[in-house]
Amino acid sequence: MRCIRTLKSVDLQVRPIYHHLEKRVKAHLFLCMLAYYVEFHMRQAWKGLLYHDEEGSQRQTPVSPVEPSPSAKAKKGTARSGNGFPLQTFRDLLKTLAALSRAPIQLGEDGPTFLRTAKPTPLQRKAFELLGLEGV
Repeated sequence: MRCIRTLKSVDLQVRPIYHHLEKRVKAHLFLCMLAYYVEFHMRQAWKGLLYHDEEGSQRQTPVSPVEPSPSAKAKKGTARSGNGFPLQTFRDLLKTLAALSRAPIQLGEDGPTFLRTAKPTPLQRKAFELLGLEGV
């Protein structure tokens, strides 16, 4: 159920697409599930930077509200990760990473061209390290 909600609304925002050929429908579903799979693993890697209950929430009965773990309450109270980074929502962390840029710069009209890459913030660097992308 969470998968469908994620695909259709909150994070991935997959819009209804009306395909008429079977191959296209299968390809569309494959890409949607692949995007969900990538997001799932990003959330797992970044759970220390996100408002995520790492110990798991508990329920007394199936109809009672979910009770966050003590560590989740402490994490939410300080709004900081164990490394001192400010906690983020998944969407906000993606926006933070989207702020990085790489721009081609040309010196003069016929001069040499080179790429200028923005220097990542410590939070951006940590997020990339957690994904195994240290060289970014």
